[in-house]
Amino acid sequence: MIQILISAGVALAVAILVTPVLIRLFTRQGFGHEIREDGPPSHRTKRGTPSMGGVAIVAGIWGGYLAAHLAGLSFHGAGPSASGLLVLGLASALGVVGFIDDLIKIRLARNLGLNKTTKTVGQVSAAVIFAVLALGFRDADGLTPGSTQLSYVREIATVTLPVLVFILFCVVLVSAWSNAVNFTDGLDGLAAGAMAMVSAVYVLITVWQHRNACAITPELGCYNVRDPLDLAFVAAATAGACIGFLWWNAAPAKIFMGDTGSLALGGIIAGISVTSHTEILAVVLGALFVAEIASVVIQILAFRTTGRRVFRMAPFHHHFELLGWAETTVIIRFWLLTAIACGLGVALFYGEWFATVGD
Repeated sequence: MIQILISAGVALAVAILVTPVLIRLFTRQGFGHEIREDGPPSHRTKRGTPSMGGVAIVAGIWGGYLAAHLAGLSFHGAGPSASGLLVLGLASALGVVGFIDDLIKIRLARNLGLNKTTKTVGQVSAAVIFAVLALGFRDADGLTPGSTQLSYVREIATVTLPVLVFILFCVVLVSAWSNAVNFTDGLDGLAAGAMAMVSAVYVLITVWQHRNACAITPELGCYNVRDPLDLAFVAAATAGACIGFLWWNAAPAKIFMGDTGSLALGGIIAGISVTSHTEILAVVLGALFVAEIASVVIQILAFRTTGRRVFRMAPFHHHFELLGWAETTVIIRFWLLTAIACGLGVALFYGEWFATVGD
């Protein structure tokens, strides 16, 4: 398991060292962030803060993952797996979409980048390619990275999706998670801190799946998941990269991750949830992200149907700011809610295993 520590440590080091380089580079180039005109007044002082810091996060994740495998050569470890590369490929593709979006915002000095159609096409294309490839690459035990069976903490045998429905399901997951993390990234360090916690929990989950894999210990309660240990490397690298970036992104932020980082991180959640067969459990772990995107949907539906707003501003972290909460207060309390959700998710995951073994 030393490889997991190497993955997290290298990712943290890359992110914490690359980010200040990006801050200086983007500041010289004038790559400043534009602020919503209707946003909280306190955010106007953030105009001009360098954006696109997600480049450091993506670099950190890849660096940590590859370092873990290079170290694994000394322990006779296997090379990168189909599952790990698919998740990283999905995240990187979404990161490219976000990078283009950020670049347009900066070049045109506006808060809007890619139009909705173009951005959606990019997200959907990445999701479809991921879904199709996830049903391929069978290992020696016949397992593929993804499964057409819907999963809670393991596959639900009674719910099998047709291939086309599975692809559509993946499109919904990728779009929802990438947009959810994107909406959450509105306060200094909020998304990075929450994502670090969710990723850390996925390290625990995938390591447990590896230790109790049916291919290794075919007994009651085992998991039919392909490459769980490799997914642990990805999750550890993500946690490390987010913590390293958080050093510079915590309030008052010296750089923002932008869509480059938020879309990529959303892809990590979507990809790992599919490949670890925990699509439903991920909703619990990422409850903060779910609540953020839900507040936007509720606000839009309420305004279009009644002409009234449920929140003073959506996503709803801005609602609390407009109620008079300090930004740091909102951030810390939302982090606490994320920690509670992660704790509940871990309890549900291990509780299901103990219940299965006990039966």
